[in-house]
Amino acid sequence: MVKNRYLKNKINRLLEMFPAVAIIGARQCGKSTLAKDLRPEWRYYDLENPGDYQLISDDPAAFFAVHHDSLVIDEAQQYPDLFRVLRGVIDADRGQKGRFLLTGSSSPNIVKAITESLAGRIATVEMGPFKQGEFYEKEISELYGFITAGNTPVEEFVRLKPVVEPSQSAHVWFQGGFPEALIESDRHPDFLPQWQENYIANYIARDIRALFPKLKIHNFRRFLTLLAQFSGHQLNMSEMARALEISVSTVKDYLDIIHHTFIWRNLPPYSRDSLKKVQKAPKGFFRDQGLLHFFLKIGELDQLLLHPVAGFSFESFVIEEFIRGLQATMTAGLEFCYYRTIDKSEVDLVVEGPFGIVPIEIKLSSVIKRYSLRSLEVFLNDRQCPFGILVNRAPRVERVTDKIIQIPVHYL
Repeated sequence: MVKNRYLKNKINRLLEMFPAVAIIGARQCGKSTLAKDLRPEWRYYDLENPGDYQLISDDPAAFFAVHHDSLVIDEAQQYPDLFRVLRGVIDADRGQKGRFLLTGSSSPNIVKAITESLAGRIATVEMGPFKQGEFYEKEISELYGFITAGNTPVEEFVRLKPVVEPSQSAHVWFQGGFPEALIESDRHPDFLPQWQENYIANYIARDIRALFPKLKIHNFRRFLTLLAQFSGHQLNMSEMARALEISVSTVKDYLDIIHHTFIWRNLPPYSRDSLKKVQKAPKGFFRDQGLLHFFLKIGELDQLLLHPVAGFSFESFVIEEFIRGLQATMTAGLEFCYYRTIDKSEVDLVVEGPFGIVPIEIKLSSVIKRYSLRSLEVFLNDRQCPFGILVNRAPRVERVTDKIIQIPVHYL
């Protein structure tokens, strides 16, 4: 049985507006399954299948003369010239919408190819592993609609309903959201670490070797393991370079590689503050916390909760839940960053869009002391935001102050 993905409605709407839609994201996050589910009646071609690759690449003009619409093309990054060919195919009948559905993963070049060849002709949607509600087959939270509406009164947030149970939320946080890993590990408890080990091995051996043949794979593997210690932190690239005995520029290159292959997220600093001296050091985290816990050899949820990384891991999990939820809406121009001043005033996530600015503070605990919200309150006052959000593990939604609403993680 195929689980419903929150992006489904958005992609259907985009196919009514554009000739083509591209779904990009990490390997094995469910892109192919979603594409087939969206258009089961369309012809399906997988460019990692040698037969399908040869069929299209040998004579693309002849192929598209016969198959000029209703196509799903999986792993499109395997044939970079495809995007240039599609430009001519689309332009031959520019008024026809909803003709092609593409998927692509693990290639820094795919976004560049789409931008250069198909600008204005294609909509690009980024897909991640399961949100917690998707795995448990629940409807998406109303929270994201409240945020993107831009005029939702703070008191309206109090009527939000939980999406999953707290234990279910904790399960997805610990295990990660990759569909096969989550589903099969529920049946076979030993499956998860085996899957994770093979996923990383294949990611390095297949994707990274193919994309960057001159890369020193041994150093890159050591870099991934070391990076687990920095996930959720501001990054000291000099310290990382010394530990690996490589240059700072190589560390920057490695970070770009894992960001553009959807394993890691580089979170930029919020810099639109003329009133404060803002720190501009880079910050980032593993997008899937299950992979982080694998690198750190954390084998159980109780072990994670006692581990020094727990707060950083929880923060990263919440940020990804927010980003995936907001990206499932039709709101364009979304920006995500973090905020920290030199006097250590910090907000974990700042979301900016047509609706304005929404600061979000994230705490692992279920009980919050008022002084711990000081940074959030200062940011709200400085930027004149209508409200801010506190995410923690409390049992229910509560209005903490006039402008701060507490939303438990299992409501996201």
